[in-house]
Amino acid sequence: MTHQSENNKKLKDFFGKEYQSLKVFVNSRIKATASRDAEDIIQDVALKLFAGADRYSPINNVAGFVYNSIKNKIIDVMRSKKYNYSYENNAEIKLQELAEMVYDTAENPYSEEMNYVLKKAIINLKPEYRDIIIAIDFEGYSYKEISLETGIPKGTLMSRRHRAIGILYKKLETKNIN
Repeated sequence: MTHQSENNKKLKDFFGKEYQSLKVFVNSRIKATASRDAEDIIQDVALKLFAGADRYSPINNVAGFVYNSIKNKIIDVMRSKKYNYSYENNAEIKLQELAEMVYDTAENPYSEEMNYVLKKAIINLKPEYRDIIIAIDFEGYSYKEISLETGIPKGTLMSRRHRAIGILYKKLETKNIN
């Protein structure tokens, strides 16, 4: 058996048996957002490992080889998109801007209670609505960037954000916070 077919077989068996464990490992290292997803990272690593299997000498410790590759990919992702992960410093400003947009005015001062209710409402949105709000309003992505990365049409993304803002407006309106 050649190194390539032997390595491919070992990798295929490992990914088949350990895929869920790999997801848990990646999720323990990062928090998924619109720009970071455990499955995306695993798929990228798997693609590169399978594509380069013929260049490697026989892989004896497949688990160590794969986990090190995933760890390195996580580091690369964290470094390449570092500006997206420091949004916590600007979160209050972005939250204020979102609140102004939902209330359609910039003249009202917003209470701490309203900020808390808005944060809670964002967290409780459906994942596809929460992700688009976070990606557009907090991380600064454009619809085009998200569409290219996810394959979801821009119109769908815009509709999701519009619906999410409507839901947030209704939740804030029912709380009647000024």
